[in-house]
Amino acid sequence: MPQESPHGTGLALDAASLPTLPTSTAPELSTKDAQAFAELFAAAVRNIEQAIQGKTSAIELVVLSLVAQGHVLIEDRPGVGKTTLAKALATSLQCSFGRIQFTPDLLPSDVVGVTVFERVSSTFTFRPGPVFNSVVLADEINRGSPKTQSALLEAMAEVQVTVDGTTHPLPHPHLVIATQNPLEHEGTYPLPDSQLDRFLMRISMGYPGRADELAMLEAHGRGDALANMTPVLSARKVEAMIAAANSVHVAPAIKEYLVDLATVSRHHPSVWIGLSPRATLAMLRVCRARAAAAGRNYVIPDDVKALAEPVMAHRLLLTPEAHMQGYTASRVVADVLSQAPIPVPTRR
Repeated sequence: MPQESPHGTGLALDAASLPTLPTSTAPELSTKDAQAFAELFAAAVRNIEQAIQGKTSAIELVVLSLVAQGHVLIEDRPGVGKTTLAKALATSLQCSFGRIQFTPDLLPSDVVGVTVFERVSSTFTFRPGPVFNSVVLADEINRGSPKTQSALLEAMAEVQVTVDGTTHPLPHPHLVIATQNPLEHEGTYPLPDSQLDRFLMRISMGYPGRADELAMLEAHGRGDALANMTPVLSARKVEAMIAAANSVHVAPAIKEYLVDLATVSRHHPSVWIGLSPRATLAMLRVCRARAAAAGRNYVIPDDVKALAEPVMAHRLLLTPEAHMQGYTASRVVADVLSQAPIPVPTRR
């Protein structure tokens, strides 16, 4: 389990020099700090690529979610590296890691913890569950019952859990990486729309290319893919990166673009329920993180377009008629992007 250790990148992004909380009055990110952010981001991606070959895009999206204070749902067939990706991220951080293997008989108390009576002291003591870690792997989440799935709702939305009337804060940073098999597999329970909306992104891994699979056999054919990995980011540096991302400038035209995309989705003829305000806020946060990862201290329309599919598609609920006609959420996202006018922002 990854814990605090002396490893680090040595890159200069000083947490003390950045705002500790995301506020509307936070100073804009400097060009120097944006470049330092990009170096830290690239170091984390490179480290994870030691265990996952040929999936740079998926790795970048997961690290962006961490910095944007969101959660990730990885949906794909078994054996393509979903769990390895989550564990590789946790190994790259000097943060605590917890794994929850979802099964039909898993209880909510197995996720959040339980209050027990101590005979010796005649008092009740709370024993925290695995959700009290900075990186939480909810493996095969759709194999758990809806009751157990709902145990993560408060944790994902409010970074806290309430047990027996007492609210317990969770550590910062806090990232839930959930994996699930496609719904057509036996023994699965579909995630409710309210929980899907709490995931910042839904991504898939896909099969590796031929060259990447050969590289995987060469690199990991004799042992554990994570055995030689060491942390490259401390919790302090992750918090600094979060604060830095929150200081990236977003022009009014970009914010209008985000609202226009949400509005178009709500009026699309194939959509029953469109993007929620939570989705708009999530897109704003992750666009800021992507801009900083590119070494920029301002968001451009390309950031929005590049993130639209993983951030928006799983939040759209299509009409029965659209399903019958073969429409997909991805196709609707493409329609929405084509209908909303692209802004031409100017730098302040």
